[in-house]
Amino acid sequence: MRLAEPAILGRLQCWIMAIAAALLFTGPAQADPADIAASSRSVVRIVLVAQENGKVYYIGHGSGFAVSPDKVVTNAHVVRPVQEDSTVLIGIIPSQGSKSFGGKLLAVSPRNDLALIQLQEGRLPPVAVYGAAVADGTDVVAIGYPGAVDRAQGLSLDQLIEPMAPVKTPGVVSGGRTSREFDTLLHTAPLAAGNSGGPLVDNCGRVVGVNSFGSLSDGNDAEFGFAVSNRELAGFLRAAKISYSNVATDCRSAADLSAEEAERNRLAMREQQEQRAASKAAEEARYQRELRKAELEIENSRENRIAIAALLLALAVLSGGAGGLLLDKGKRNPGIAACSGGAVLLLGAALIFLTRPSLADAEDIATERMEQGSKDKAETGKPLAGPLVCRIIPERSRITLSEVEPLEIDWNANGCVNKRTQYGRETNEWSRVFVPNSEDTVSINHFDPDLREFRTERFLLDIPTMQKAREIRARYRYDQCTGETEVLSELVDMQKALRAALPAQPNEILVYQCDLDKAGAEAAAE
Repeated sequence: MRLAEPAILGRLQCWIMAIAAALLFTGPAQADPADIAASSRSVVRIVLVAQENGKVYYIGHGSGFAVSPDKVVTNAHVVRPVQEDSTVLIGIIPSQGSKSFGGKLLAVSPRNDLALIQLQEGRLPPVAVYGAAVADGTDVVAIGYPGAVDRAQGLSLDQLIEPMAPVKTPGVVSGGRTSREFDTLLHTAPLAAGNSGGPLVDNCGRVVGVNSFGSLSDGNDAEFGFAVSNRELAGFLRAAKISYSNVATDCRSAADLSAEEAERNRLAMREQQEQRAASKAAEEARYQRELRKAELEIENSRENRIAIAALLLALAVLSGGAGGLLLDKGKRNPGIAACSGGAVLLLGAALIFLTRPSLADAEDIATERMEQGSKDKAETGKPLAGPLVCRIIPERSRITLSEVEPLEIDWNANGCVNKRTQYGRETNEWSRVFVPNSEDTVSINHFDPDLREFRTERFLLDIPTMQKAREIRARYRYDQCTGETEVLSELVDMQKALRAALPAQPNEILVYQCDLDKAGAEAAAE
């Protein structure tokens, strides 16, 4: 690591002491260990060696970090020997695993002390670069391979080229500085020779700078480190035409986000309870209206039937009387006809009177009408299905790695996504755990059709945990969509086993609000 000239006591002494005092009283907050561990997966030791007469000579080492699976950033001064001597070779030593890789110099920018190395084989988990200005007082962690630690451990050359975890040292940003015509961040995270090229990350594990050099101390001054700023790094990567993850959202702790979600769910549950109570009250009021309506209809029907029965009874009496008179006058056939008609009218009057509706029937009528209304309402409420466009909700998300773009999914009411991936049903939502073979990341996707909410939880894992997850995933045989109860039950069991193997908190939480796209909305309206 390059070192600045010794600090001159004098007019700068008060300034340095003031900063040191401020840092002493404020103190850096603790970063999330899971996020720092996730970023450490991307950090590598860069070893420079030369071969001569069949012997390998150690030239020096620095640190670096992956910005894409096959490209590593470091300091230009770390790889200067490679530019000066073609026999010097670059070795890339990951922080985990069992393999080391060769590297080839791809781009160098001496102006701002940055360099880019291409891996000749293998892949590394990339880290995200913070895309906004870094505020004074930001908590940071320097990650790398300080030579002082190697010497204290007495590591040999063979041990230096074996994968091992990097050293992590916390501090705070003391401010931005322009040094040697490029932007740097002044910070208090301890550095030593060997840290050069390693990342300076925030509490969410995103790169805010590339550690480059440190101040010297004679034992009386505070020590500071300088990191090439994330703005310089972004410009360097753009000039090299490198695609990388650029995240500009604020760093939020998983605990704070979980607390906010718990409060949000509590309020939502209370609102649902109030809505259910209001709905129940509305249903009861509707039932009472239907009951009163049915009672009025029955009363009208009873009155009408009684009136009709009375009329038929009167006609029956008149018909019977007329028949008797006719019989008395010897008009036998007309008399019999009139008497028969009277009997029919009497029977009709009796039937109409006896079959008049009872007021007790009003309850059955009201209940039947309520059930029919609920059935009609259910038939008009079609389940959500079709192409959806989901957009991120930043205030409810914890974005540490992903560049978030609108998400498009084709949802089926039976839990089939994009016509090929089956989700498992859990209470009101569906979920699926994804264990890829190409990266050390496990994702859990959740979808709630009622709320139209899609949520992704991402776990950035070390190699042993990832291997265990892949072993569990291998037990599940079906990838296509299915409605078979046995298969769906097996899917739920597999997901429970995977969740048990994961850390308690994800490194990234992405919450989306989904709506039917134009085609889906038109189809739903038909």
